[in-house]
Amino acid sequence: MMRSLYLLLSAAAGVSAALAMMVVAESKASAEAASPIYGVTIPEGYRQWELIGVAQEAEPLNELRAVLGNATAIKAYREGTLPFPDGTVLAKLAWKHVQSPEFEPASVPGAATTIQIMVKDSKKYAATGGWGFGRFVDGKPVDEAQHQTCFACHEARVKGHDYVFTRFAP
Repeated sequence: MMRSLYLLLSAAAGVSAALAMMVVAESKASAEAASPIYGVTIPEGYRQWELIGVAQEAEPLNELRAVLGNATAIKAYREGTLPFPDGTVLAKLAWKHVQSPEFEPASVPGAATTIQIMVKDSKKYAATGGWGFGRFVDGKPVDEAQHQTCFACHEARVKGHDYVFTRFAP
């Protein structure tokens, strides 16, 4: 009876240790997937969000961009709510701008360049207008130096629109 109890306790300890290692590994993976300054990650399911607007960037970037928003963002845009409420998340997808091989006057997306995420949390990101930023290439966050430019550009150009460039496409 004691031996059975010992085996059961040993097995439980082994499972607990394995679970603890999984949690540590998951935490490390989450930290590696998060933007270096703000801790923003790419939200699960963002490709199913609604379209807010599109843009074309000229040289030197030469990109086509689409901005998607979660349900909170879409509701705020539709109602004209500014500032955006906490929980708003915007995802900007960018691709190289290339000429369509089938129809010369048309442009089509080429290679993916970045995914950029903005998350509204007025308490967590109070120092940056309530927004946290993330920029990702191939699903991995870019270095800290590139993240330092995010808020400065938004603050200089669109402070009066709650630091958001994208307008809702009619």
